[in-house]
Amino acid sequence: MKPSGPNLRAIPDGDDRERLFCGDCGFILYENPKIIVGAVCTWGEKYLMVKRAIEPRLGTWTMPIGYMELGETADQGALREVWEEARAVAEVDGLLAVFSFPQISQVHMIYRARMTGPDFAAGPESLEAGLFTWDEIPWDHLAYPNVRMALEYERQVKGQTGFAPIGL
Repeated sequence: MKPSGPNLRAIPDGDDRERLFCGDCGFILYENPKIIVGAVCTWGEKYLMVKRAIEPRLGTWTMPIGYMELGETADQGALREVWEEARAVAEVDGLLAVFSFPQISQVHMIYRARMTGPDFAAGPESLEAGLFTWDEIPWDHLAYPNVRMALEYERQVKGQTGFAPIGL
């Protein structure tokens, strides 16, 4: 049986990039970057952090963050990640950062959020969850550089409204 679906790579007519397409019907598969959403989430002066229970970077600390799902807005996805990874309920109060990583085909949208109550617990993708003062954050065990950048920018704009998101 002959394979069907996108199985050839070429530059389609009218395009300027090589794409995967179906030689039988002409369907073009557009491969686009993944959107990652998360939140620098606080309760008072403390920061909500989770220790990763999955690869990559198993055992390192991050803000709640993960892939955006179909049918949700970016801020809804960030709040879902806060719930899934830290079992906390929060409210978004602004877009904090947009980081573009073309080498891994990802765009990270990080929000600033405030927990609506003090309750939290490790979710299924987290080994631990915790609230940390600034000095208690496990700086030497952060999962990625953008975690540090987002935390530092949140601290810089703390108490401000109408701030511009930082970017990479």
